[in-house]
Parts: sequence; C-alpha cells; structure tokens
Amino acid sequence: MTAKQQTMTFYPRLVHGRFNYWRVGMVLLTQLFFFVMPWVNWQGRQAIWFDIEHSRLLIGPWVFWPQDFIYLAALLMACAFALFLWTTIVGRVWCGYSCPQTVYSQIMLWIERLCEGDHVARRKLAQQPWHLEKILRKSARYGLAIAFCLWTGFTFVAWFSPARTLGTQLLTLDMGYWEAFWLLSYAVFTFVLADRLREAVCKHMCPYARFQGVMFDRHTWVVAYDTPRGEPRRGQDGAKGDCVDCGICVQVCPTGIDIRNGLQYECTSCAACIDACDQVMEKIHKPRGLIRYAPADAEKMPLWRFKTVLYSAGLLLVIAAMGWGLANHIPFKMDVLRDRQQLVRQTSEGEWQNDYVLRLSNGREQPVQFQLEARGLPQLTLPAQPYLVTVPPLSRTELSLSLTLPMDEAVTAGGHEIEWVLTESQTGQQRIEHSRFFTD
Repeated sequence: MTAKQQTMTFYPRLVHGRFNYWRVGMVLLTQLFFFVMPWVNWQGRQAIWFDIEHSRLLIGPWVFWPQDFIYLAALLMACAFALFLWTTIVGRVWCGYSCPQTVYSQIMLWIERLCEGDHVARRKLAQQPWHLEKILRKSARYGLAIAFCLWTGFTFVAWFSPARTLGTQLLTLDMGYWEAFWLLSYAVFTFVLADRLREAVCKHMCPYARFQGVMFDRHTWVVAYDTPRGEPRRGQDGAKGDCVDCGICVQVCPTGIDIRNGLQYECTSCAACIDACDQVMEKIHKPRGLIRYAPADAEKMPLWRFKTVLYSAGLLLVIAAMGWGLANHIPFKMDVLRDRQQLVRQTSEGEWQNDYVLRLSNGREQPVQFQLEARGLPQLTLPAQPYLVTVPPLSRTELSLSLTLPMDEAVTAGGHEIEWVLTESQTGQQRIEHSRFFTD
C-alpha cells in the first residue's frame, strides 16, 4: 500500500451477507443492553447501578461493597481467559464484531450513509466545492452524529447516576457538575474515536492489534485468501484463476487493506471481504469461499489443543468459583477498626477497656436487625447484652463500641485474639471478624 493510500479517507462499500448480519446483530444486541438497562428497575431502584456515592454496586438482588473486590478481579480474569480463547481459535473476531470501537464506528458509518449516500456518492460529495446541498447533507450528518454521541454520554452517566433522576435533572437544567462533565466528556470521546478516527484507532492506537500475534498459531482461523485457487487472476493472458480482480474485497474493507496480499495486522476479521467475494463468486457461477475463514495449516485443524484446553480450563474454573461465591454470598458485611490512639485504658471499676469502630453494611432491600457478640476471652463484655442493632436497607451504619474485661492476674499482658460475631436475627447467617483485645 502506498503512502497516498495510507493517508486517504476510506469510504467503505456497503456489503450484505451472513457475516454482515452477524455484525449488525452484535451492534443491536450490545447497544440494546447499553441503552436500555439503565431504565430497568428492580424493587423500586435501578437494576444495575454503580453507586459511587455510597461505594456499592447493585446488580439485581446482589449488592457488592468494596470488600467484594474479589468478584471484580474474577470477572476480569474470566474476560481475559475468554479473550485469549476465542483469539486462539478464530483470531480477532472480538475486534470485528463486538469491540465498542467497531460498534460505534459502524453506527457512525450508518449515519453517514443515511445522510450522504453510498460510498460513491460520499466520495463525490467530498470532492465537490461547498454548495447548499453539501452544507445540508453535512449538517444533517454531523447533527445526527453529535446527537447520538450526547445520548451515548447521557447513558454512560446513567449507569452511575439513576437514569430517571438524571433525565429529570437534564430536562430542568439542574444537572450536577460532575454528571454534566462526564456526559460531555464521554460524548466528545465517542465522537472523536468513532466518527473522526474510526479504524485508525484499531491500526495505530489499540495495543490488541499488536500483541494478538502471540496468541495465534498455525491452527487459528483467520480471514484468508485461497491463493492456489484464485491465482493467476482473470484478465491476465491465459489466466484461469477464480479471482476476477474486481477489487470489491478492498472496497468493502474498513481499513482499506487487500486481503489477497496475505494476513495483515490491520485486519480486524470483520469478514466484509468474505461476504463481498462470495457475492461475486455466485454471479460468475463459482463456489463460494475464495476468501474465507481458514487456518494457516489447512491439513491440521484441531479445536482442542494445549492452549485452548488451558484457556478453557481457566475460564471454567473462574466461572465456577464466581458462581459458587454468588450462590453463597452473604448480603451483609462487617469491618472492625481499633482505636489506635490508645490501645488500652483502666476504668474506675477495675476493668480493662478497648475502643473499636464497627462498620456494618446491609445489602438487603429491607432493614435488618443484627445481634453482635464478642468472643475469645471469658467475661468479655459489650455495653449491652444482647447487643442489637438495626441497619437500614442498602446502607451502612458505623458504631463506636467499647469492650471491657475485669482485671484478672490470670490474664497475661499484651494482645489477645478475639472474634466479633455478627448474626442476622431472621436467617441466622453470620459474619465473623478477628481483632485483638489488649491488656497491661
């Protein structure tokens, strides 16, 4: 590819086919989830809500606090194993069908086609001097693109601030500073990456395009041109290859590469060239598949090999661990902090006293009563017996408590291991946290 071709603006040709239907389906599926879920309610509140103000994540019946970071780590591990697995098997299908950059670039391309026409009309319009029709078409295109980006920015913020409340604030121009900042920032970010840069992000900015090669092997299915079948191309003297050198595979490619030159790092495995070539083959009454998904080693195509087995085992193990954790998830937490300014003091009643701060988190949709106990030393006493506390729904309560212990020569000086036991009165579920009680 020449330097001029590398810097030119691409106007990809519209293509239809089975792989294009998959791409359209993935765009619709991902965007329906992204735009609709913030409006779905669960028991009077947003079903999926990243509640930063109260440091919690709500997903349906589950409430996760910062202490549940292990679930986020497990989710990231599962995503990594899944990415490695399908990249090893079928190359960069994530890039071609599901990557947000690809999805939003495709949406911007649809808007461009709607307002300016097909690839030929868009190229001609770009070369023409400015006139009324060009101004109107460009204005409509950028107006729709900016409106979509603003809508995307609003939806992004709605995952963190309840959508209905955010919508009311927007209509009354009473939106908070941070909500407005992130709405506009995300909208600008989407417009620059998806409308202005598009596939340049995949070619020059995305690290995945660079390190994908280490996950490929000779069995990986990639978009490939059948050179023995296609060459020499028709139109040459005595040529009998199936390739008619129409160039449609290049015209439909969003990155402008020629797949007939072999696999290139710019290829995102979108398979637009496969759909286009299959249509040409049908017109000249040749079998489809001159360009197709195929492994480098056509003679050996084992699906299960060492890497795929390893990635699959890791993925299943992480999913199983997450499933077990969610099935046994206890919807309340307890954190115990000691008063570090004074480890121990003696009271006028002849007792040792230690001070603590307890933070109780209730992840249920209704208020819950808990019973609190301290164990580990005989005659260890709380301010009340039994000590009961009620925590409001989906909230935290902070308690400042003192433990006392009668002075006894049998108790050695120093720190002693104790347990704080938090029991939910209704279900009997317990949380146990360890701490220390100091004597002198």
